[in-house]
Amino acid sequence: MKVFISTDKSLLDIERIHQYISNVSYWGRGRTLNEVEVTIQNSLCFGMYNDLNDQVGFARVVTDHVAFGYFMDVIVFDSYRGRGYGTKLMEYIMKHDVVQNLKTIALKTKDAHELYEKFNFKSIGDSRLWMTNDKLKLI
Repeated sequence: MKVFISTDKSLLDIERIHQYISNVSYWGRGRTLNEVEVTIQNSLCFGMYNDLNDQVGFARVVTDHVAFGYFMDVIVFDSYRGRGYGTKLMEYIMKHDVVQNLKTIALKTKDAHELYEKFNFKSIGDSRLWMTNDKLKLI
């Protein structure tokens, strides 16, 4: 199946994103529709869609567009899992102009370390959740 990825927020299926975050995810249980809408308004968002314009996945980056970005709500909807769409979504995000220029990117995950390690994310200290892709070289 062909997919495309867009940063056009008008294409997002916000109801579906909300249902997943609020009812399925381990990180956003109980998040209200209004809260999801506010997070989308204030983030760089990526929607993944199939050729029928059905939303396959979603991710957002909270960022200052220069030094730091935080990956949040990275989702591949259940019916599309196991087909490599998470990797495709991450490849696209990591090549995006804003993300390419960030010095440090952070995220938290309970179960997707293997995916993020493909994109040079490493665990922070002894944390089982926090990961970073850090290009900043401290002298």
